[in-house]
Amino acid sequence: MTTDQLPQPDTAAAPRAARRRGVWTQLRPLLLRMHFYAGVLIAPFILIAASTGLLYTVAPQIEQIVYDHELRVTAGTAALPLSGQVAAARAVHPDGEIVEVMPAIDATSTTRVVFSDATVPADYAMAVFVNPYTAEVRGQVATFGQWLGVRAWIDDLHRTLHLGAFGRNYSELAASWMWIVVLGGLALWIGRRRTQRRLRRIVLPDTSSRGRGRNLSWHAATGVWIAVGLLLLSATGLTWSNYAGAKIADVRTLLDWNSRPLETSLSAAAGGGGEHQHSAAGGAGGDAVFTSGAGIDGVMATATGQGLQVPLFITPPEDAGSAWTVAERKRDWPTRYDAVSVDGATGAVVDRVNLADWPFMAKMTYWTIDAHMGILFGLANQLVLIALAVGLIFVILRGYRMWWQRRPTRRNGTGARFGRPAPRGSLRALSPGVLILVTVVTLFIAYFVPLFAISLGVFLAVDVLLERRRTTRQESALPTTLDQNAAAPAEDATQVTSGSGTTL
Repeated sequence: MTTDQLPQPDTAAAPRAARRRGVWTQLRPLLLRMHFYAGVLIAPFILIAASTGLLYTVAPQIEQIVYDHELRVTAGTAALPLSGQVAAARAVHPDGEIVEVMPAIDATSTTRVVFSDATVPADYAMAVFVNPYTAEVRGQVATFGQWLGVRAWIDDLHRTLHLGAFGRNYSELAASWMWIVVLGGLALWIGRRRTQRRLRRIVLPDTSSRGRGRNLSWHAATGVWIAVGLLLLSATGLTWSNYAGAKIADVRTLLDWNSRPLETSLSAAAGGGGEHQHSAAGGAGGDAVFTSGAGIDGVMATATGQGLQVPLFITPPEDAGSAWTVAERKRDWPTRYDAVSVDGATGAVVDRVNLADWPFMAKMTYWTIDAHMGILFGLANQLVLIALAVGLIFVILRGYRMWWQRRPTRRNGTGARFGRPAPRGSLRALSPGVLILVTVVTLFIAYFVPLFAISLGVFLAVDVLLERRRTTRQESALPTTLDQNAAAPAEDATQVTSGSGTTL
């Protein structure tokens, strides 16, 4: 007897049965299989992101300890003019342009003068720290944005694993899948407990169970407690990712969710007046802009007169036709992000953008990103992130433990193997309406989160190859099996052929 002569499963029966079942009953097997694949194959990336993120949460304290000499001084009576502090920094760093100045934020802080520097990595600069009371230079440290050496190293470890642009794919892959894993896991757990009428077990682990059931209870209940935080981390992580971040930026622009850019053109501010343009040009050119005209001291006085407070970031004009910019960047609560542009020749205000005038979603973007970084609410924010990171690591390790417990203990007497995946054929079992819904949602997500689409395609390809390999092995063993079970061929043949369902 050949396999063509064996009884075949009714392929039309599954869609007919699906139409008689509810949406959740149809979706649950698909979610289970997706959750399994993501848990096994994507969880390592999420685990690395959680571990490096855990280190990142204490980076502010590490930075303060490592760079205490550069950052802190003994409080004095009166600070020197900012132009004198800049000159002191220039004396020890003769090369490069001054790209930013950050005045001391309190009585025991140093002033930070940031230079472009060819000796540091791309996207880095060199910060020179000056005692605001004596103009003593306390040291120089390579900086990435606001982060100094060791904190920048930890930040790069979390974002790219020090693999450069290619390494960004790891963190984006983790962020692309984490929200899907979280929502799918919540749906599976709540649906399971709802059918068992044990709602209190949604948030409390079942300590009376044993083995895999105990692991499942702790895995799921812990996931419920940290779910909201993980969703926020995933969403904010995607905002500065490479591929999904670009899509999100397009959506923000389309929906006008960005703050208005600060006007820095002196000709535009003056209505195109040539005389104003000429006066600005006379004070421009290298370090001369820090002392000519209003200079940096006049720009600082204008900004503080406008109500701006430290921490302030003062940026010199890009060219003779541009204004200085002074921006507040108080990222802990309550935040301050007001900014002004100032004419370096006259000290007049060119433009102003206030945080209060930002669209709500623009504010939310900054607030949630700062919360992701542990900045928004200070120490409390850091403690929450530590709890989320530890909880996520715990959930992932429990998940792998369940996979291990699911494995058959022996295979042909040769030893242990991996645990069984969730059953196949969940797509084929969907009714047409639910299948269309799943397809549309998947395509929508794939458009905005490209790495999700690519990795999902890899999952499908691997799944097809593994199933083809398994089916080939079964078919090669079929003649022997039929010879040994000639008295009852139909039942065994059905078991052989019915397992090769549609991917997922």
